[in-house]
Amino acid sequence: MIYETEIATARESSTGALTEWDEKDVVARAKSRSETAFDELVKHYERRVFRLAQNITRNNEEADDVVQNAFVKAFQNLPGFRGDSRFYTWLVRITVNEALMKIRRRPRHKEVSIDDSKETDDSCVPLEIEDWGPNPEQRYSKQELQQILATTISELKPGYRTVFQLRDVEGLSTEETAQALALSSSAVKTRLQRSRMALRNSLDKYFRPRSARGNQRGGAEGYLP
Repeated sequence: MIYETEIATARESSTGALTEWDEKDVVARAKSRSETAFDELVKHYERRVFRLAQNITRNNEEADDVVQNAFVKAFQNLPGFRGDSRFYTWLVRITVNEALMKIRRRPRHKEVSIDDSKETDDSCVPLEIEDWGPNPEQRYSKQELQQILATTISELKPGYRTVFQLRDVEGLSTEETAQALALSSSAVKTRLQRSRMALRNSLDKYFRPRSARGNQRGGAEGYLP
């Protein structure tokens, strides 16, 4: 899939520095109230946290507020961080909560929750995916492909979009994603599969030959609640 190529590039750029950066050491120093150490955590994760916040809120100004509030709360509650998970996993949970609260405060906005769907059985998700045919790279420039990908990801439902962001873009494991979002591992797997299918279905209008589209309507859409 074309989005797998773009996602792999994003993941490499967002996590490449981790091999030379000792998170546990920095967190330990930050827990002793070293502002310098906490600044290191902010600099290391702020772009990823902003991307996650923007992915949920779909608003840059609100995402900025979410990032600021998330780091303030992380600093305030850092002494209670036991290290049972990675600091980033803990930070993701704080960020998701802040982003959802930001959405709930919007006027006349329907209640939003990361737990709005309780599906755990992935047996109903179709696993066979037909080839698009012509290589998408031959039809669009890299910039156009990135824009198409960003647009289709934004169309996913919030609960699916967040799981997709953490697993396929940020590269968190199923267990880390489940812990960050307070979901079961099976629910994470189900949402990831459904988000991938919905994404693939949305991309049909760009990449599938016109003659083949008519037979594929309904695809993943029928599986989204």
